Amino acid sequence: MALIDVISIESNDQELVAKFPSDDLRLGSQLVVHPAQTAFFVHGGKICDEFTAGTYTLKNEELPLLNKLINLPYGSDSPFKAEVWFISQLHKLDIKWGTTQPMQLEDPRYKIIVPVRAYGQYGFRVATPCTFLETLVGNMTAFSSDKVEQYFKGKIVMQLSALIAQKIAKDNVSILDVNTQLIDMSAFCQQQLNQSFAKYGIELVDFNIMSVNVPEEDPSLQRLKEAKDLAARLQVTGKDVYQMERSFDVLETAAGNTGAGGQMMAMGAGLGAGVGVGSTIGSMAGQMINTNPVAPPPISQQQTYFVYVNGQQLPNQTPQTIAAMLQQGSINADTLVWKAGMSTWLPLSQMPELTGILNHQTPPPVPPQN
Repeated sequence: MALIDVISIESNDQELVAKFPSDDLRLGSQLVVHPAQTAFFVHGGKICDEFTAGTYTLKNEELPLLNKLINLPYGSDSPFKAEVWFISQLHKLDIKWGTTQPMQLEDPRYKIIVPVRAYGQYGFRVATPCTFLETLVGNMTAFSSDKVEQYFKGKIVMQLSALIAQKIAKDNVSILDVNTQLIDMSAFCQQQLNQSFAKYGIELVDFNIMSVNVPEEDPSLQRLKEAKDLAARLQVTGKDVYQMERSFDVLETAAGNTGAGGQMMAMGAGLGAGVGVGSTIGSMAGQMINTNPVAPPPISQQQTYFVYVNGQQLPNQTPQTIAAMLQQGSINADTLVWKAGMSTWLPLSQMPELTGILNHQTPPPVPPQN
């Protein structure tokens, strides 16, 4: 076989690795390494000498590691055997990636779990050719960029779920607002992913997250939007004003219902501007907003009572509301009353702190005389 005069291979962005087709070489031959290429001399499976872009005339001193290994003969045309591998370091760009299944992420602000999809693109290059040759190529005579893309596509998507969740939690960014942070998030993910790629001699370049979104039809997205709207209302109006608005909303709903709530609203309307209207409404709102079915509502600074009326227990009644009910005639001295700490219900007339209400009753209107 004829000895080789020029050792060279053209690079392209599809093949990352190419092995020179002959291992019959001679000293004095020219080695041409094109830009964005690295060449390696390999003998017996051991990587020896490395050459970056440039033109070299092979001499003993140009191949110190190989010379040490095989003791190269002296002479301008002395033959020797060695493999020459060329690694392309051209950038492979515009590689698309996307999540095949939604990632389940918790919104760090509103604590709602939503299914998140993400997609984008990236590029890569061989940053450390020797590491790449040792870890991925082995004894394959060619290695395409498609193989790298297929291998790392799944690795990227797998790690992105954790990285995106980590980033939004660290920055306290709602998933609804995450698309305003894509540049910063892309840089963060690229930096973290490159730590995994580096051990293969590969570097990610131009990594971009183009969109992070939740399917519009998913009910969790609606709950997330409602939570954001509520937070915005609280910020604008203040907590006290919002609670007042909610109280009126609850009372308006209760006024149209039958039962204890309806009775209380009817009573409040009958009182007009009389004693206890504010306390009645406050108690009613507190009762309706507190939906705990087990524990009684918390005791306010003013003592409250349960009043048994028409087979129903009306909670959160103050002396003022009890006086109003006496005035209306909906209860009397024999009406059963209970408060926290009592072992049984007692008639109103046997409650020492309420007897004053009975003593201050005004008489009912005199019936017409025949």
